[in-house]
Amino acid sequence: MEARAMPDLLRRLLPIAVVAIVVIAGWFVLGRGAEEATTGGPEAGNMGGPVAVVTTAVASKPLAVRVEALGTARANEAIEVTSRAARVVTALRFTEGQQVRRNQVLVELESTQDRADLAAAEAALAESRSAFTRSRDLFTQQALSQAQLEQIEATLKANEARVAAAAARVADTVIRAPFAGTVGLRRVSLGALVNPGTVITTLDDTATMKLDFDVPEVFLAVLQAGLAVEAASAAWPGTSFAGTVETVDSRVDPVSRSVRVRARLPNTDGRLRPGMFLTVRVSREPRPGLVVPEQAVIPERGDLFVYVVAGGQVERRTVALGRRSPGEVEVLEGLAAGERVIVEGTQKVRPGVAVTELEPAPAAAQQ
Repeated sequence: MEARAMPDLLRRLLPIAVVAIVVIAGWFVLGRGAEEATTGGPEAGNMGGPVAVVTTAVASKPLAVRVEALGTARANEAIEVTSRAARVVTALRFTEGQQVRRNQVLVELESTQDRADLAAAEAALAESRSAFTRSRDLFTQQALSQAQLEQIEATLKANEARVAAAAARVADTVIRAPFAGTVGLRRVSLGALVNPGTVITTLDDTATMKLDFDVPEVFLAVLQAGLAVEAASAAWPGTSFAGTVETVDSRVDPVSRSVRVRARLPNTDGRLRPGMFLTVRVSREPRPGLVVPEQAVIPERGDLFVYVVAGGQVERRTVALGRRSPGEVEVLEGLAAGERVIVEGTQKVRPGVAVTELEPAPAAAQQ
């Protein structure tokens, strides 16, 4: 009885199982077909025909060069005025903020002992010269040996050296401006004892200012001496300071990948001061360059590439980029003018796939 009931139960369940299998298989096939219709499927471009993509030509056009950066103003020449000797300050010949000439006396130090030493050395030198003159006459008369004459000549040269050294010590007691400029704040008082290296004041030549600023290395190709520079400071709102690029550093910073540029700004009115923070803009005449839409460039593991369509098939091309502007990017290497790159549909293709090119929709239609 039980053995006969089991086949009956299987016969009733069999049609239900077959229907369930058909439904599941149909759902899987329809779902996969819809997915491949949307994405192009793994064999799109091979089994299903060419893939439709939107392409555009690599454009050649004049590119205006404008580099913006932040910089620091520096004096054309700048020093700290110091003493070379340990002496007492006997005279201060400048006032704070004074404009001074080159070689103008700024400070005098106590020099009584130095001048006495110089006088003694000069007296000894005069005696040595007289002795040498007499000895040379005696040598001519063969009344003096060659060795004795050479010894007297050596004494003469030694005394000449002593005079030079004493004169240098006297000169060190008078501190002069090595170049024309503006004196800073006084840091010592009259009668103070200063040692070698003691800062007495500062001296800056600010008639022309240096302006140092860093720019990314991608601008190296367009940076050169003579380019126009405009600078602005928050201290002088609405004022622009014009100058020119003087030089571009010979090295690129390996950490920031930037290069230092130095410009010169006339500063006859004295409004710019050393250490001021300035915004900088460098401009030059437009130059020809190649550009592609920004969306055509694909980053991958540190590299940049685009898909190029040639002969109806896709090629992958590594590129080097330059300046960026809204919606487009400059291509320095990897492409030629007129080549067509894929801007829409890059996710559906790979190298070697056949494609059908479509033109980009007009800007008005896209809006």
